[in-house]
Amino acid sequence: MGFADTLRAAKRPPIIQVGKAAVATIAAWLLAGWLVPGQLPVFAAIAALLVVQPSVNQSFGKAIERSIGVIIGVLVATAISLVLGQSSWIVLLAVVVAMVLAWVLKMTPGTANQVAISAMLVLALGASSPEYALARVLETLIGAAIGIVVNALVVPPVAIAPARRDLALLGGELAASLDRLAAALETAQPPAAREELMLQARLMRPMRDAADASIRAGEESLTFNPRRSAHREELAHLRTLLERLGPIVTQVIGMTRAFVDHYDDELSAESTVPAIIEQLRRAAHDVRLAVHLADVVPDPPTSAIPALTSTLVVKPPQSTHWVVIGSLVEDLRRIHDELLEEHPGD
Repeated sequence: MGFADTLRAAKRPPIIQVGKAAVATIAAWLLAGWLVPGQLPVFAAIAALLVVQPSVNQSFGKAIERSIGVIIGVLVATAISLVLGQSSWIVLLAVVVAMVLAWVLKMTPGTANQVAISAMLVLALGASSPEYALARVLETLIGAAIGIVVNALVVPPVAIAPARRDLALLGGELAASLDRLAAALETAQPPAAREELMLQARLMRPMRDAADASIRAGEESLTFNPRRSAHREELAHLRTLLERLGPIVTQVIGMTRAFVDHYDDELSAESTVPAIIEQLRRAAHDVRLAVHLADVVPDPPTSAIPALTSTLVVKPPQSTHWVVIGSLVEDLRRIHDELLEEHPGD
């Protein structure tokens, strides 16, 4: 990783988020300066800037973290300065005491850092009287409140698009894996092709985890969000679809593993294999259809009618192939049940 990579994020935040942080900081500076005159409202501006987060729920958490950290840091700085007076080494002592106190209280890293920074700022920027300490706490509460209000009222963020995108990627890759396994069953496969088939199937696990994380982030973004009623149902549909696709991911990986582990060049000659190939392609179609019906479209389905309309009837395989055939058929049955769960009458 180069030096530039340590300074640059993978993607920049939305410009609206930058604008909201700027508005909250300016508003906190002006309002706190008016309500708590005497000192530059640095604490209010910092609180507002930090509280504007990617979700309203995170803003509440950051506001609590910031407020508790400032209160404890201010109390520590005030107590030390009243007992020991004011000098440069008192600032360092206050920082150390604040860090140790945060460690004793098992505070989160963010809150612990805030305690130490607040103690340092109080002693470095101004007086140490109880009145000064109270003013800084009020400043922080004003800034945190403004940050929450601005983030909640000015286009509150809703993380729906990443959830839809990641679920579309998962659905598209799952359907493609079923199609690839069907194609591999048709003809003899060299070792390199079988290894590639297995590697591609395994990639679905991190994709499933990414979709789950994106949906959870979307659900979190709706907490305390004034726009939650307009998006809650959509996220519930995405969660339901992921719960249907998740087991199928496991089954397709298992089918691929069975094919790779028990492969031989005579497998494609089995009388049941053409029917299995057809069922795999029908399953791929129905995965695309399920994703399409949830308004997440990786590839357009060729038909709006589910293709898995009947279970597979299997003829007894050769003794050398019964393990792989049995495994493929059993996982196809489970996929059949998952995909037809919403179509009991089909």
